Amino acid sequence: MTVSQFLRLFVLWACVPHFCCPELTFRRTPGLQQTTAESHAQRSDGKILHRQKRGWMWNQFFLLEEYTGSDYQYVGKLHSDQDKGDGSLKYILSGDGAGTLFIIDEKTGDIHATRRIDREEKAFYTLRAQAINRRTLRPVEPESEFVIKIHDINDNEPTFPEEIYTASVPEMSVVGIIRTALPNMNRENKEQYQVVIQAKDMGGQMGGLSGTTTVNITLTDVNDNPPRFPQNTIHLRVLESSPVGTAVGSVKATDADTGKNAEVDYRIIDGDGTDMFDIITEKDTQEGIITVKKPLDYENRRLYTLKVEAENTHVDPRFYYLGPFKDTTIVKISIEDVDEPPVFSRSSYLFEVHEDIEVGTIIGTVMARDPDSTSSPIRFTLDRHTDLDRIFNIHSGNGSLYTSKPLDRELSQWHNLTVIAAEINNPKETTRVSVFVRILDVNDNAPQFAVFYDTFVCENARPGQLIQTISAVDKDDPLGGQKFFFSLAAVNPNFTVQDNEDNTARILTRKNGFNRHEISTYLLPVVISDNDYPIQSSTGTLTIRVCACDSQGNMQSCSAEALLLPAGLSTGALIAILLCIIILLVIVVLFAALKRQRKKEPLILSKEDIRDNIVSYNDEGGGEEDTQAFDIGTLRNPAAIEEKKLRRDIIPETLFIPRRTPTAPDNTDVRDFINERLKEHDLDPTAPPYDSLATYAYEGNDSVAESLSSLESGTTEGDQNYDYLREWGPRFNKLAEMYGGGESDKDA
Repeated sequence: MTVSQFLRLFVLWACVPHFCCPELTFRRTPGLQQTTAESHAQRSDGKILHRQKRGWMWNQFFLLEEYTGSDYQYVGKLHSDQDKGDGSLKYILSGDGAGTLFIIDEKTGDIHATRRIDREEKAFYTLRAQAINRRTLRPVEPESEFVIKIHDINDNEPTFPEEIYTASVPEMSVVGIIRTALPNMNRENKEQYQVVIQAKDMGGQMGGLSGTTTVNITLTDVNDNPPRFPQNTIHLRVLESSPVGTAVGSVKATDADTGKNAEVDYRIIDGDGTDMFDIITEKDTQEGIITVKKPLDYENRRLYTLKVEAENTHVDPRFYYLGPFKDTTIVKISIEDVDEPPVFSRSSYLFEVHEDIEVGTIIGTVMARDPDSTSSPIRFTLDRHTDLDRIFNIHSGNGSLYTSKPLDRELSQWHNLTVIAAEINNPKETTRVSVFVRILDVNDNAPQFAVFYDTFVCENARPGQLIQTISAVDKDDPLGGQKFFFSLAAVNPNFTVQDNEDNTARILTRKNGFNRHEISTYLLPVVISDNDYPIQSSTGTLTIRVCACDSQGNMQSCSAEALLLPAGLSTGALIAILLCIIILLVIVVLFAALKRQRKKEPLILSKEDIRDNIVSYNDEGGGEEDTQAFDIGTLRNPAAIEEKKLRRDIIPETLFIPRRTPTAPDNTDVRDFINERLKEHDLDPTAPPYDSLATYAYEGNDSVAESLSSLESGTTEGDQNYDYLREWGPRFNKLAEMYGGGESDKDA
């Protein structure tokens, strides 16, 4: 503790007069030894008011905190009026800290503090004191309560709750608790400041304690800066083929402010491209995106100029004097040329043509041009997927459509074609257009009966009786509607036709009675004609049966043979007969099948003389006259082969174009010939199936004897004359002897 502090405490202590004798005196005051005095006031009821006078008692001690002496700190003294000083009384202390913090001298009543006390921990202590007889331990005075108050000294310096404070103040501020030292402080120049604050107690007088803290001050942003474009002119490019909505480019105005104070809205305020382009504001990047508003055309216009304005969306009225808070720039957009596909003169075409036009007639022309400045020639083609029957064709140079096959409205009234236009210089650039061809009707179909009529006439029919009503249909569709006329091809003595003039007619009888045994069926030719141009007509024949009818005209029987059948043969009998016939046929078929499955006889009948053995077959085929299986001439002379022929013993499933096979060269070995034929059959899709056996009997050529095969022999061996073998030379003498001596052997 400094000297100045001690003096101040001493002066403060001296100002309390009772501190000079801090003694608590116990007086015997029966009835509290109260004295009374009359009051000068009088109540309205006449009674005199009295005031009670109390005796003043000492009940407080004051103690300085933070005592630094070596002895116990003296607090005060307790004294009773009954204390004669002979040591017969004993002072007892109880309450807060009694016996530990505060002790009392039993004889003298002096109270001391045993240790240093901190007022900031506890400001006062409540204790109770009593004087008792040392011998009898009886109290001589009632227990008295008193308080020891701890007097504060300046032993704590000021402290701040936070070690570091963070504060913010808008830039350009002029008044505040922490005042700015400079006017118009700008956040854009410096945003962070650090201030050290000191706090002193005792009003800042000498000897007082102090504490410090740090305050970080951030200047918050206000909208005091307008947006600015970095360039006065911006150049952008875009292809003319860019679709509507394509982003051309972006513009951005910078703003030194932050947050919402830097938000900018872009718009086009002037220029010759206001109808062709649009601008939208991108909130995340604060950019203006320029987009295509309408289709562009390099050939029409190649450069557009826009005036774009950027303006703050949140303007502070306090800083209007710093405005305006907007800026403008010029945007020039160049259109770049691309190779565009051809453009048709119409979005679609409709052509109408009559069905009776000749093949090759032009039905219409489509027109297309190259929109590019180079104006490349156009080539027209027809999408064959829309004309599978190839009824139409198109001139590739001028786009004229013409017919390549006859038209028929009754088969197809509409043809939906697609024409493709492509640049000759760049065939990849193509455009398609729809062409609708409507076939107009021509009266080229004659009317016919609407249905097949099963007509009969009763034997007892009378003249003029109606036996059938007929109608007709026509595939044509004239503009005025269908109108048919009915008549007989020739005068008929039995029947007549009456036109109802409503596209129907009635067949009437002309004679009385018919006889089905004489004539059971009549054929009546009816001529049906229309009224369109040219008039078309056809003759339909009605088959009229003569039938037996009852009196009401209901048909009973129309067969003349029914009367000749025996009376006892019923339908059930006929069915039984048919079943028997079917059973017999099944038995015959089974018998034939079993016979085919029998084991074949051995080829060699005898083993005695192999040279004279005869090889016999159960199935011998048709011989040389059977030309349905194969062409034997091919086997005899392969040089005579002209073309590949299809098999004639089976019906081909798919018809392929015959493929010519090369002829075998002269003097070709048989093995090479067969290998070549096998290879051809392996690669030929028209060859027989795998389970067929191809047999070749080629024996070579250039032989004087030609073929010795007996397949082409039309007579038996005995009927043949082999004398001509002797004329072939010495090489055939042996053969001539073998065959020439056969007759002489038989005669012998």
